[in-house]
Amino acid sequence: MLRLLPFVVATCTPAGLLLAACVFGGVWAGSAILAITAVVFSLDKIGRVAPISDANGHRLSVVLGVLHFILLGAAAWAMNGPLPLLDKVLLIVGCGLYFGQISNANAHELIHRADRWAFRLGAANYASLLFGHHTSAHRLVHHVHAATPKDPATARGGEGFWAYLPRTWVGSFRAGLRAERQRYAGVRWPAPYVGYIAGAIITLAVAFTLGGVSGVAGVTVIAVYAQIQLMLSDYVQHYGLERQMQADGSREKMGPQHSWNAPHWYSSAMMLNAPRHSAHHTQPGRAFPQLELDAETMPMLPRSLPVMGMIALVPSLWRRIMDQRVAAWRKRRSVENSPLEPATP
Repeated sequence: MLRLLPFVVATCTPAGLLLAACVFGGVWAGSAILAITAVVFSLDKIGRVAPISDANGHRLSVVLGVLHFILLGAAAWAMNGPLPLLDKVLLIVGCGLYFGQISNANAHELIHRADRWAFRLGAANYASLLFGHHTSAHRLVHHVHAATPKDPATARGGEGFWAYLPRTWVGSFRAGLRAERQRYAGVRWPAPYVGYIAGAIITLAVAFTLGGVSGVAGVTVIAVYAQIQLMLSDYVQHYGLERQMQADGSREKMGPQHSWNAPHWYSSAMMLNAPRHSAHHTQPGRAFPQLELDAETMPMLPRSLPVMGMIALVPSLWRRIMDQRVAAWRKRRSVENSPLEPATP
């Protein structure tokens, strides 16, 4: 675990603060929000890129996967407790940030593990956020068709986030279902989707048991907030990048040039190196501490992933910042792929 210390501190500190907020209220929820926002922004300014480690991070991922359920249950319980309304609102915001940025990144890590139980833990994490279909859509659709029009999670050039949001949610649900039907020989509701729906129902039933109607409402709002952040992450990391058509009519192979990346060290540690997105797409089975970063071959975002997510909420500002970068990257790729001029005799 010592080799994973930045990841442990960045992911577990907010969880501890949020658990304290569920019990005591007061300054704890506000402290958790600051730990995921202002503290991350400040430490990212150091500019140091976290080193590559040969650790696989599996134990940390399992701990975070279990901690996810403890925190979600505690939040449901706190919604029906004696905390003041303001404390409950701050708790919802803090939990939404945690589940959207940290639990999402960890569940993403788990569903790419070869270990069956790790995969199931990640799928259960997503189902508890009422977003279980992402498990199928991400692995069977996004990783196959990313950076092409066939992928609902790839944002088109010029497409604002608020237009992208419903398109990707509905499109990913349907595309994942189609992919699972193909795997299950045309079964109308294949087993994974039945599991995702059952997981959502169980989550809301447990929330009601722990916190009544308030618990269900709180967990639902937290889940929706977390989902929006997950889709923000996909939007930012694939905006405007597309795999080129080849002479035979097929798309070029997914490469490091097809995802946006961010080198900022602390936000990367908090999100288990999810901002090193190109490396993940080229080697999806590689553990998060081992993902590499190469500014020469991978397009880089001008700010950290959380900051770019905030900017994306304002489409006009986002396009002013990113469209010129997309155009520059496309031009660079066009030059790199153009045939050499024949030498003058």
